[in-house]
Amino acid sequence: MMNCQHCNKARATVHITDTMPERRERHLCEDCAEKEGVIIKQQHHTTNEILQQFIKQKIGLGLTEDLVCPNCGLSFREFQLKGQLGCPNDYHVFKAQLMPLIERAHEGGTRHSGKAPGKVRQEAGREPGIGRLRRELQDAIQQENYELAARVRDQIRNMEQQ
Repeated sequence: MMNCQHCNKARATVHITDTMPERRERHLCEDCAEKEGVIIKQQHHTTNEILQQFIKQKIGLGLTEDLVCPNCGLSFREFQLKGQLGCPNDYHVFKAQLMPLIERAHEGGTRHSGKAPGKVRQEAGREPGIGRLRRELQDAIQQENYELAARVRDQIRNMEQQ
C-alpha cells in the first residue's frame, strides 16, 4: 500500500504515468488527483462544466492562442476562458485543439453511439433494405425478368412511402 505523493496522508488510488517530456510516475489519492484535474469525482456535473474544467487545465500549456475564427471572431484564448464556442465554424477552426478535449471528455469517443429517436432508427433500418431491393431491381432488369422487376419496384415504393 502506497501513500499519496502529494499529501502523504491518504492511500494512493490514482496512478499516473506521464510520458512527456520524460517518463514520470505519480501516485495520488482521489482528493489530490481531483485537485490536479486528473480525475473528476462522480458528481452531477453538466457536460459544459466538465468541458470547462478540461479547458481550464489546458490554459497556459502552449496551445495555439492566436487562432481566431473568421466567422465570429472568437479566439482560442477566449474559448479557453469562457468554455463556449461562438459559432459552428469554430469546430473546424479549433479542431486540432478540441479533439483531445472531446476525446477525453467522452472517454475516447468522437462519434455518436447512443440511442436515436424512433423515426431515425426506423429510417436507418429501412435504408439497407431499400438499397438491397434497388440492387435486386437492377439485376432483374439486366436479366430481363420484368415481372420480378415490377414486384421489386412496388416493394421499393411501399418502403419509401412508410
